[in-house]
Amino acid sequence: MENDGDDGRDDWDDGGADWNDEGSEQFEWSLEDVPLSGDAEATLERIEWLGELLDEAVPVPGTDYRVGLDPILGILPVGGDAVAALISLYIVGEAARMGVSKSKLALMISLVAVDAVVGSIPVLGTVFDAVWKANKWNVGLLKRELDV
Repeated sequence: MENDGDDGRDDWDDGGADWNDEGSEQFEWSLEDVPLSGDAEATLERIEWLGELLDEAVPVPGTDYRVGLDPILGILPVGGDAVAALISLYIVGEAARMGVSKSKLALMISLVAVDAVVGSIPVLGTVFDAVWKANKWNVGLLKRELDV
């Protein structure tokens, strides 16, 4: 991949220079610098969609109840609940990036942990996953924290 200049060097060839132009400061980064998401509105839309997908994407025929991919993934032995938990942690990560308080983040993580631990119990865990809506609750916590 070429840089925008006409010097023919690729982006990784810095010619021995430091990361910055002055060369006097250390290269530093923080989580806020990592381009994981767009603006706040797009982030909220994305995590609302993900929360709905994990907790309420599929209507249960003959009822007004909905389940998501979380209990469906939970049917898979061992790895299904781990995958669902990792996807659920994306919502928590975005909440952290948006500035949610540490106490709310701890609550959000505990909701995901309960979901993962109890959800991993064969049969009972799948039923629990269908009722325990940790992702929906986490999206609600985020929105209340941000007054959205």
